Amino acid sequence: MRTTTEQLAPALKRALAPMYAIYGDEPLLALEAADRIRGRAREEGYSEREVLTAEQHFDWSRLRLSGVSQSLFASLRILELRVPSGKPGVDGGKALQEFSANLPPDTVTLIEMGEIDWRSRKSAWFLALESAGTMVEAAAVKRDRLPTWIAGRLRLQQQSADEATLEFIAGKVEGNLLAAFQEVQKLALLFPAGPLSFE
Repeated sequence: MRTTTEQLAPALKRALAPMYAIYGDEPLLALEAADRIRGRAREEGYSEREVLTAEQHFDWSRLRLSGVSQSLFASLRILELRVPSGKPGVDGGKALQEFSANLPPDTVTLIEMGEIDWRSRKSAWFLALESAGTMVEAAAVKRDRLPTWIAGRLRLQQQSADEATLEFIAGKVEGNLLAAFQEVQKLALLFPAGPLSFE
């Protein structure tokens, strides 16, 4: 199943999937999605956490071993696999397919990847992940949607802004969501409540 970072929060309220794979070219949204999944899993009692990072020369048998190992201390755990390049390679692709076919019990698996090109999205390993769990795309927010995104962030802080102000902020950050997020945080400190206007 595929979803977006915007659709993730309501989906997590309904049910926790056994596996999530986050991919995309927007680091802020990917980070927030991973935090939401971890937080929801902790609420459900998944207290143990194991993190694997698949960089160059990563031994993919570690993923299989982590999948079959049982904890002595906690029955529920979060298993995280980070693939910063978004390219697991031949060995990694096979390992991900095998892992997806035999997800470990009492475990929420969280796979964090970078941007996945269109070829990789048609690969056997990507399709195996999609059929076994939830694929969360952290897509960049396009410039024309940025004012709406900023307005949503302001609402979370009990703030609002007129259209001109939203356009001003969007123009200032030039499509950089992290910069937009920081601007919204600054506004929360400068203007604790109420509407904002730079007219």
